Amino acid sequence: MRVEVLGGLERRRRWSQDDKARIVEETLAPGAKVTEVARRNGVAASLVFTWRRQARTSEQVVPSFTPVQVVAVAASAEETPKLLPTVDGRVRSVAAARTGLIEIDLGNRRCIRVDAHVDPEALARVLDVLGRR
Repeated sequence: MRVEVLGGLERRRRWSQDDKARIVEETLAPGAKVTEVARRNGVAASLVFTWRRQARTSEQVVPSFTPVQVVAVAASAEETPKLLPTVDGRVRSVAAARTGLIEIDLGNRRCIRVDAHVDPEALARVLDVLGRR
């Protein structure tokens, strides 16, 4: 067991940003328990939870690429519709697609379909609201 004697006027320990980040990162490992990580590092569990919350709110939102699948629309109505599997296993028909149709799969069984005549500002507001949920 390690004992740290704090002398002088300051009675609180100061944690560097690197130490805080390292401890928070330890708690994010699969199967890690915050209380065990806190005990191992000599920190109160409530302080580790505070650091985790601060790390979540201070993270910068970085844009990322999303996989897109571009498919051709069937040339005539007589052709049998092609069925395309989606990422989550659902199947959709290409023949039912309209010209200029954009499908945005938000995950969690949420999907937005818009055509070429959508108001871009309205779509941006909808995506902004859905992105915060």
